[in-house]
Amino acid sequence: MHLKTLKVFCDVVGKKSFSKAAGENGISQSRASQAVHQLEEHLGVQLIDRSKRPFVLTAAGSLFYDGSRQLLQRYDALQEQVQLLWQDVGGRVTVASIYSIGLYYMDNFVKRHQDQAPQTHVHLEYQTPAGVYDLVESDQADFGLVSYPKKSRTISMTPWWDEPMLLVCTPEHPLAGTSSIELNELAGQRMIGFSHDLQIRRELDRLFHTARVQVDVAMEFDNIETLKRALEIHAGCSILPEPTVRREVESGSLIAIPIRDKQLVRPVGIIRRRGRILGSAAQHCLEHLLSATSADADETAKRPELVPVEI
Repeated sequence: MHLKTLKVFCDVVGKKSFSKAAGENGISQSRASQAVHQLEEHLGVQLIDRSKRPFVLTAAGSLFYDGSRQLLQRYDALQEQVQLLWQDVGGRVTVASIYSIGLYYMDNFVKRHQDQAPQTHVHLEYQTPAGVYDLVESDQADFGLVSYPKKSRTISMTPWWDEPMLLVCTPEHPLAGTSSIELNELAGQRMIGFSHDLQIRRELDRLFHTARVQVDVAMEFDNIETLKRALEIHAGCSILPEPTVRREVESGSLIAIPIRDKQLVRPVGIIRRRGRILGSAAQHCLEHLLSATSADADETAKRPELVPVEI
């Protein structure tokens, strides 16, 4: 039984697609299907139930998948260790990230990291929060970057930093001239908010409900970039993570106002699949990332010392 065959099987399961696994391994879809069939014949059990759409793993397939990907990870790690005895070898590191972290921090981080480790290639996968968890759980990413990180039976979580949250509006907004506000001053305000399926929206709704403050959420968006464009066009306001609006505040297109009675933060963390063995390149990248702070997203910014109210 060849490691290549095990990799094809793991890619089929991880990507939930024979065609995508075939493309990943430079073979035809029929070759990928044959590889899985050969495994099943060799083991004498059915690994994948193809009668269902999409296909699902059998109990034997689930057990074999978990063991196979651990075996492949151990082999990759061992190969890196052996090569490092003779030369300065890097490797490929895949990091999954939600847009609002990757776009405002990871580009600069990748440049700094590759200055330190020029043989390492860091590949960024931008995803929705659910997409980041899926890529990490299926071993398609070494680790992931999310807000409001949650651990589970299959996912471990490491806190990274807390991003301060501020009221954001245009210079023409009635609140733009204030140096700070209290949360109850937002009662009745026209807000531009996040979609209900995002954790940040649920946390903000909980915050307003607890404070007994009613706002008018006139528009909803599933990402910060579109939300900021709506703020610039429409007469509304929003509560956003400070790092995501630095560029607009510096250019003067948006105003950021502290909320003085609530020090609100968005927690950001790093997630990994429990039991995953990182290669040396991925481990070094993770250690470099953990040693960094949110201020690195903007070299002129200073990380605030907060007693946070998580939202």
